[in-house]
Amino acid sequence: MCGIGGVFQLQPQQPIDEQVLVNMAAIQVHRGPDGFGVRGLPDQGVGFCHARLSIIDLDANRGRQPFVSEDGQLLMAHNGEFYDFQAIRASLTAQGHHFSSKSDSEILLRLYQQRGLEASLPLLRGEFAFALFDSRLDTLYLVRDRFGVKPQYWTLTEEGLVFGSELKVLFAHPGVQRRFSSEGLFHQLMQTMVPGTTAFEGVHQLKPGHVLTVRRRDGRFSIEDQPYWDVDFPRSGERDAGRSESDHIAAVRQALLEAVEVRMVADVPVGCYLSGGIDSCSILGLAAAVSQNPVKAFTIGFDDSRYDETPIATSMAEATGADQLVMRLSGNELYGHLEATIWHTERTIYNTLAVAKFLMSREVNRSHYKVVMTGEGSDELFGGYPAFRRDMFLHGLQDLPEADRQEWEQLLQEANQLVQGAMLAEEQVHDPALEAVVGFTPSCLQPWLACAPLVPDLLAPQHRQACTGYQPGAAIAATLDASQLEGRHALDRAQYVWIKTMLEGQILTWGGDRVDMAHAMEARPAFLDHHLAAVAVQVPPELRIKGKTEKYVLREAMRGLLPEQLYRREKFAFMAPPAHADPEKRAAMQVLADRHLSPEAIEQAGLLDPAGVAALFARHDDPATSPATRVQLDAVINHLIGVQIMHQLFVAADVPAQARELADRLGWRPGAADQAEPAYALIGMSGG
Repeated sequence: MCGIGGVFQLQPQQPIDEQVLVNMAAIQVHRGPDGFGVRGLPDQGVGFCHARLSIIDLDANRGRQPFVSEDGQLLMAHNGEFYDFQAIRASLTAQGHHFSSKSDSEILLRLYQQRGLEASLPLLRGEFAFALFDSRLDTLYLVRDRFGVKPQYWTLTEEGLVFGSELKVLFAHPGVQRRFSSEGLFHQLMQTMVPGTTAFEGVHQLKPGHVLTVRRRDGRFSIEDQPYWDVDFPRSGERDAGRSESDHIAAVRQALLEAVEVRMVADVPVGCYLSGGIDSCSILGLAAAVSQNPVKAFTIGFDDSRYDETPIATSMAEATGADQLVMRLSGNELYGHLEATIWHTERTIYNTLAVAKFLMSREVNRSHYKVVMTGEGSDELFGGYPAFRRDMFLHGLQDLPEADRQEWEQLLQEANQLVQGAMLAEEQVHDPALEAVVGFTPSCLQPWLACAPLVPDLLAPQHRQACTGYQPGAAIAATLDASQLEGRHALDRAQYVWIKTMLEGQILTWGGDRVDMAHAMEARPAFLDHHLAAVAVQVPPELRIKGKTEKYVLREAMRGLLPEQLYRREKFAFMAPPAHADPEKRAAMQVLADRHLSPEAIEQAGLLDPAGVAALFARHDDPATSPATRVQLDAVINHLIGVQIMHQLFVAADVPAQARELADRLGWRPGAADQAEPAYALIGMSGG
């Protein structure tokens, strides 16, 4: 895993400022402290940069990117991992292709030379984002992996296109404007983003499974954004009815084992994140079975027993002989690191679980690990969230008696009281635009759609006016591919919407790559292997959620290695305690609110309305406010603090100057990449 960035000028004769590329690499040094690279093609108006985290092929010079083909036609920079690279490299070598490194990244260059991009993409397995420029076609390709594990941002300037792995990489370029859009600000305050957008005007995030093709013709760009892969749940009646329950269980077990095996390949040790859930316990169990040595397991524990999963995690660690490290956190610690976390997430967060994961990645770094496997994606593929269960019995079980439907709803609400207002809405929300596309308003979006009516009163007048009549549900609905929803079961549609919104915009962003890579740590989510996904979508809905049991087929596939307590346990949403749950945490949150939400701070940023903010705090502290509403308001307060921090970090600050200062401190200079030493000590990290 690494960080990439680059510039594609409208005019090929316009020279590239290599110092700017170095600065763009430097500001993401946390993604790649092992070294950097800057390359361009002469008289092509294109240049890429790369900050390297060495995991495959540790030779600094041999694996340094960006890569340039021998004929000078191709320029490439890659962030992430390609699995199965050894077999692909061996096959290409047998066909006469020559490799200059042992890096997995180089297979992309050779595949493209042999097949072109369209035919190469199906062969690429893993988590990745890359840029490839073909001078013969005068075309730049930006590509993102199928589920969006790795980020990829881009924007247009007066001189051309700028891209990078993080927003701050773009902002390090002096030609990139840094200002909130009114709609982007609206969505930051209600949590759910419109796919493909960011909080900032004119700055886009490439959608998962998409290729952005940028052709330069006569000083102008032709830009095309197209998908190359989608989850593709079968239409009703298209699943193989000849497969038995045991067939599906065996297929899931085999596909997950293979996904874990390929993610154990690295030239450095591979650990595992371990909570008390089926997902991470399954990953650890399989990794321990595959490995010849004890697996390092990293566990987050909270000081509030209602949210703490440490006992089950420890039981699993003991059962597998894992070397477990438990990091316990208090509320004060979580809010005390919120500002640093948002510098990395580059978006607001509703729950301080992001901070907990930020601190855990620091702990992983201090333990001299660079790679961990994680459990993200299991709930998305196998129907694990309470929102899916609600949609299943409300919309997917037509023959379920109404009395049973009401009983199941009550049981679901009682079992998920701690996350009401966040994972489940307190009251049902109906959005006409979403219902027109999906057939119902997915329960996963309802808590955040319920926040939308609160937002206008929180916005500064100019942003409130700009958002007059704005419908966030309609904006989200417009990005969904209706052809992937038509004719699908209700559970398929609910999972598809989550994958396109909450998974990419939340779990893999502020809960994944951004806080993992904050401390040079590569996370490998084995469940998000597209071969496993192809097996999972074939599992009938009634085997994903069987009666009241979520992730049934996965439970049965992993039953032999799960502790009995965990096998029997209902899904528990892994999140940090909200502020209202603990006086110490509430006090820590108030310290940040006093700093960032004072009338003076609000006036200076020009984003929020001080009267609206004060009214929301008053409602939050009103004893008559229900616990579920207080959870919802906790989230909105976190977002209010977050947008103020984002303004301070990315708008008010001189990001290009900060990037240049950091490059100077690191000793990263144009033409001196081969002289750069690993930067761990310079940025306060442990060497890998």
